Amino acid sequence: MSKARVDYDQIAPRYNRRFADDKSGAELVQVLQALVEQAGAQRCLEVGCGTGHWLAALAAAPGQCCHGLDFSAGMLQQARQREQPLDLARGRASQLPYRDASFDLIYCLNAIHHFERPQAFVFEARRLLRPGGALAVIGFDPHTLPGQWYIYDYFEDTLEADLARFPSWGRVLNWMLAAGLQRIEWRLARRIHDPKIGAAVWDDPFLAKGACSQLALLSDEAYQAGRRRIEAALARAQASGEQLTFAVDLFVGLLVGWLPEPAGQPGRRDGKDQR
Repeated sequence: MSKARVDYDQIAPRYNRRFADDKSGAELVQVLQALVEQAGAQRCLEVGCGTGHWLAALAAAPGQCCHGLDFSAGMLQQARQREQPLDLARGRASQLPYRDASFDLIYCLNAIHHFERPQAFVFEARRLLRPGGALAVIGFDPHTLPGQWYIYDYFEDTLEADLARFPSWGRVLNWMLAAGLQRIEWRLARRIHDPKIGAAVWDDPFLAKGACSQLALLSDEAYQAGRRRIEAALARAQASGEQLTFAVDLFVGLLVGWLPEPAGQPGRRDGKDQR
C-alpha cells in the first residue's frame, strides 16, 4: 500500500515559517557539523533537503561542497533562493542520481518517513559513500520514543498515521547492517521541550496546516475539527479557572553507520581525505 503524500509544492512558499521560532535548532546544526568533522567530509549530501534550511548551515563553512536532493520542485525552488551556494537536484531517495563513492557524508533529517522505499534509500546511500564515509538518519520514532505532543491529542488519527509512516530505529538499523555499514550508533540528538501555555498555543508555528506533515495530511474538515477541540479545551479551562498546558516534549534521534575502510588503508580521522 502506498503512503499518503504531502503536496510540498503547494506548501513550499510557507514552509520556512516553521523555523522562525525554533529556539534550539542550533543543536541539530551542531550535530551535523560534528558529523562532518568526524567523517572528514569534503562532499556531503542531504536527501530530502526541502528548502535547504539545514544544508545551508553546513554550506556556510569554508571548503564545504554541499549537495541536496528533494522530490519537490517547489521546495527546491525555495532552496535555490538562499545565499549559500548549494548543488541541488530533483529526484527520488530510492534512485539517487550520483556516481558510486561520491560522498563522505550522506544524511536525511526528518525525511525518511516520506521516502516511498526507505530501505532502498539506505542501500543507495551505501553505494554513494566513499570508504570511511557515514550515513546518518536523524528524526523521530513514534514507536520507540513517542514523547508527548498535543497535535496527537487534538487531531484525530495523526499518531496512528505516524506509526504507519515512520520506520522504527530498529528497522533502520537492520537496513544499515544489511547494506554493509558498521559501527552503527544511536544517540539522542535533541530533545524538544517547549510546552504551550493556554492561548499561546495559537502562536505555535507548527499548528499551521502546512507546517508539519501530520497536519498537512489531514483534510480541511479534520484539521478544523482539531482546532475546534483546542478551542473547546481552552474554554473549559477558562471556565474552571485552570491553566491548560499543551505538551510538546519530543525526542530527535540520530542513527549513524559507517562504511569500512579497505583493510590496511589509513582512516580519515584527522578530517583530511587520504585516498
